[in-house]
Amino acid sequence: MVKKLFCMILRIPLLVLILHTTVRIIRHFHKFPMPEFLANLIDNPLRRRIQPPDEMPLRHGLQPGMRVLEVGPGNGRYTLAAARWLGEAGKLVTVDIEPKMIERVLRRAQAEGLTNLDARVANVYELPFDEGSFDAVTMITVIGEIPEPVRAMREFYRVLKPSGRLAFSELIMDPDYPSAQTLIRHAAQVGFRVQRKTGSFFSYSLVFEK
Repeated sequence: MVKKLFCMILRIPLLVLILHTTVRIIRHFHKFPMPEFLANLIDNPLRRRIQPPDEMPLRHGLQPGMRVLEVGPGNGRYTLAAARWLGEAGKLVTVDIEPKMIERVLRRAQAEGLTNLDARVANVYELPFDEGSFDAVTMITVIGEIPEPVRAMREFYRVLKPSGRLAFSELIMDPDYPSAQTLIRHAAQVGFRVQRKTGSFFSYSLVFEK
């Protein structure tokens, strides 16, 4: 009995690895936005330990009073943390292609009484903002979901101010995880240069400057 239990325990990491690898292969060939019903699944204690919501604005180089564009808010936990950090003098605009995601974020913002947060449905290839509208653009485990990342980065470049920053945070547990070198190569094609890299291969943050 003990031997069988031990064997079952040993199989769990292998099954997780097989599942993760299978999902990565599928996502490599078929990019699509994260469905709304999975938003809470990826917001788990392990992820929050590795990527603490209140620390992410610091990792991305955000300062109170900035006007920031966030792409892909998920269930809104990181979005609300960033909005609180920016303060009343700042502004956080978050966009997603999935209307239900935006509805969820707006409900949470209203419940917390946040007035400096705007959430809207938008396509990253055609953002509904003027040139030079933002001090920073941020994304947390989202860029891998975008089929044409370089095309999206060109649009981020357009809406950033001359001194604007583009920040990414990635986690290897994410099925769409891109390496730091991949993002650096993509960003260089658009005209961004690396300002700062923190973390490790397994979990990192990259900040680029225009």
